[in-house]
Amino acid sequence: MTATSSRDSRHDRAQAVVAFGGGHGLHASLSALRRLVDDLTVDELTAVVTVADNGGSSGRLRREFDVLPPGDLRMALAALCGSDDWGQTWADVLQHRFAGDGEMKGHSLGNLLIVGLWERLGDHVQALDWVGRLLGAKGRVLPMALVPMDISAQVRGLLLDDPHALTSVRGQVQVATTDGVIDSVALVPADPPAAPEAVAAIGAADWVFLGPGSWFTSVIPHLLVPGLREALTTTHGHVVVVLNLAEQAGETPGFGPADHLAVLLEHAPDLTVHTVLADRGSVADGLAELREIVAACGAALVLDDVSVGDGTARHDPDKLAAAYARIMARDGGPDD
Repeated sequence: MTATSSRDSRHDRAQAVVAFGGGHGLHASLSALRRLVDDLTVDELTAVVTVADNGGSSGRLRREFDVLPPGDLRMALAALCGSDDWGQTWADVLQHRFAGDGEMKGHSLGNLLIVGLWERLGDHVQALDWVGRLLGAKGRVLPMALVPMDISAQVRGLLLDDPHALTSVRGQVQVATTDGVIDSVALVPADPPAAPEAVAAIGAADWVFLGPGSWFTSVIPHLLVPGLREALTTTHGHVVVVLNLAEQAGETPGFGPADHLAVLLEHAPDLTVHTVLADRGSVADGLAELREIVAACGAALVLDDVSVGDGTARHDPDKLAAAYARIMARDGGPDD
């Protein structure tokens, strides 16, 4: 069977899905996709996770052991735990943070487990696979690259005497909390090696989900890893961009939904987007502008109810799962 005919038969079988991001945004997306694994809509689920965190427990472990920061990988694994007692117990254990006033304060048990297996096995991917087996995870978690890296940003507004001047800011925490306006981001080193397993998963995917999450420090960095970018721009899978519900202080102040999509495409103009998913209640006055940029990049716009609905900018995993299922069932479709 050819690659094209294989894609044409996607409606007759469960789908292979790859989700990109980090932190709480990826956790919400994977929690939704895990539900689709349970109902057999999704057969193969792979998370590709940003590994540039330099703060908190992850930053401490990264500096002490010269390993990838484990925190976002841990959160992704927790999201893939099953809804039964075994899965939820292990998800809670993985997320547990030590209290007290000693050196262990603030460390996550899951971070320590992951780093311990990295030391013992000497292989990042193999160790993550072992943690996934222990948890009974409903998918695979992979790092976006195999070496620790930093995110750097060109930021405007940090110099009082020249507010339009660009200043370089380095470090995930520093970029995420900057008082300026981010113009662009890059990786240090600029060409980190992508995990081969991640590249292979993209090549075999029917669907690829980018976002939601911290736009400059969790979503866009994937497009800056040369191996991942090439795989994403050549995949036969449908690329879905899942927009955030609101601006994020530090990273995207004043951003509307169209701004999120525009800046992503500025960093990866060769990316073919199939569908853009936005929360109907969060688009508000930005709908016309969003429709314009979605049409310009040749994608379909899907508006759906995916917010928790309590006034916070959080995606509801159940609603997100339903939206994902509808997109996959109809290959995106027109505006809702």
